[in-house]
Amino acid sequence: MIVRPGGPPDVGVVLGLLDEAVRWLMSRGRTGQWGSEPFSTNPKRVEALEAWTDDLHLAEVDGEVVGALAIGPAPEYAPPAVGPEVYVTALVGSRRGPGAGRLLLEHARAQAVSRGVDRMRVDCYAGGGGALVAYYVSRGFTPTATFTVEGDWPGQVLEMPLRG
Repeated sequence: MIVRPGGPPDVGVVLGLLDEAVRWLMSRGRTGQWGSEPFSTNPKRVEALEAWTDDLHLAEVDGEVVGALAIGPAPEYAPPAVGPEVYVTALVGSRRGPGAGRLLLEHARAQAVSRGVDRMRVDCYAGGGGALVAYYVSRGFTPTATFTVEGDWPGQVLEMPLRG
């Protein structure tokens, strides 16, 4: 598996990954995270994805994209950063690429170190028993602030201090 830079031409393939993730979550009765409608049919989500292409990174296996990571500014609901940071604004992996999320987070960490920042942050869905929060904790992040979006979507901000 390799990581390559992404950009505007990759919007369609990343939408496909996100739609796949929604289908997988729905098949398990877990619609709280992203709902039940495909990302590709929601203009607001497509617009957000297009903005993510400024710092988009893709995981590939034999030329097939199996994961995507976007780095960008922290969203408005996240507490302000204490110092320079890399903020993971999106991460999605396909079931066809086990380990893509881990590899992409390692890549984000390397990007942060190369940019000379001292922390990396991410936020995620905190419902569903906290499984996604536990995933990020297993990757070295520590939970910090909680938040809600639109009054009912529970979220968690997590941080990873970097040591150089």
